[in-house]
Amino acid sequence: MAQKDRDVIVARAPWVDVVFGTHNVGALPVLLERARIEQAAQVEILETLDRFPSTLPSRRESPYAGWVAISVGCSNTCTFCIVPSLRGKQTDRRPGDILAEVQQLVADGVQEITLLGQNVNAYGLDMGDRDAFASLLRACGDVDGLRRVRFTSPHPKDFTDSVIDAMAATPNVMPSLHMPLQSGSDDVLRRMRRSYRSERYLSILDRVRQSMPHAAITTDIIVGFPGETDKDFDDTLDVVRQARYAAAFTFQYSIRPGTPAATMPDQVPQRVVTERYDRLVELVGEIALEENRALVGTEVEVMFADGEGRKDAATRRLSGRARDNRLVHVAVSGEEVPRPGDIARATITYAAPHHLVADAGVHGLVRTRGGDAWRARQEGGPRGIALGMPSLRA
Repeated sequence: MAQKDRDVIVARAPWVDVVFGTHNVGALPVLLERARIEQAAQVEILETLDRFPSTLPSRRESPYAGWVAISVGCSNTCTFCIVPSLRGKQTDRRPGDILAEVQQLVADGVQEITLLGQNVNAYGLDMGDRDAFASLLRACGDVDGLRRVRFTSPHPKDFTDSVIDAMAATPNVMPSLHMPLQSGSDDVLRRMRRSYRSERYLSILDRVRQSMPHAAITTDIIVGFPGETDKDFDDTLDVVRQARYAAAFTFQYSIRPGTPAATMPDQVPQRVVTERYDRLVELVGEIALEENRALVGTEVEVMFADGEGRKDAATRRLSGRARDNRLVHVAVSGEEVPRPGDIARATITYAAPHHLVADAGVHGLVRTRGGDAWRARQEGGPRGIALGMPSLRA
């Protein structure tokens, strides 16, 4: 948005100091200083990336979990998305730089890493290595102290068996996969310029579940894309039934200026979009509830998160994530109270569509370095993680 509306932002919001693009994130400290000296807004948008913007110091919200970018931009041309035209083609970060940041974060107490990119499993294609992302996952498995590795988002067209094998064989790569569907209709996928079809998509999920039977799969779905017919939408519902998602991020299509879809004919009326959306949400919820109920009575490993969980008159619960990324509310009592970042095992006693409950308490509590880092922050310890530089403080 900043790259597309650069002049509009300054006109509408004169208090903004700097408008910059994803290609010159690394220039932010210089631009801030220039704005301070000149007492005027600085607008600088680079059209190409000179180097990967990975050298800025950072202050992370969580002391025990972090996001690590492995690429910027996107080489796909989905007709509903503005990213490729503004951020440019995908540029990959060197594996050594990624692993160095991961190792530094782990040394600072971080124990869960999410590898981040617009299309993570296209990582390495510009280096001529189709299996580079699988190799990166395996390399993360060798980082001592790194307990959990996740990634988002992959693209079905680039998803390889080598990635599935790496996920299954690397203990700290979590059995959860976010695989965007967008539509279950092959005709709609064609208009979206998504270079896979529903059969190919479902075959990937089948292979994932063959290797990791307990993996939780989530997705993105757009309802009401231009030209979507009742049959197209029914095809989407059919794929949802077969995919058995643990959760889905569902979106009502709306026009995004600058995208090819914005000028397509046969825009779907809003009342139709809303009705289809409601039906999709209901189906996703029904399936998620069935999948969650199958976990009642099973034991899960929970990494606790910051913030108090649900409370009622008799029970105090803390919230965390299971290895498959499901949200779990866990009853706790006495002195064995987990800190955010700590890990324990709990037995599921109740299931809802969007969360699980474990009211039998915890056992096997592990006091982790991530929990130590959270405690240090609560007691006024250092909050920034400097990658060889002092932390920026606003």
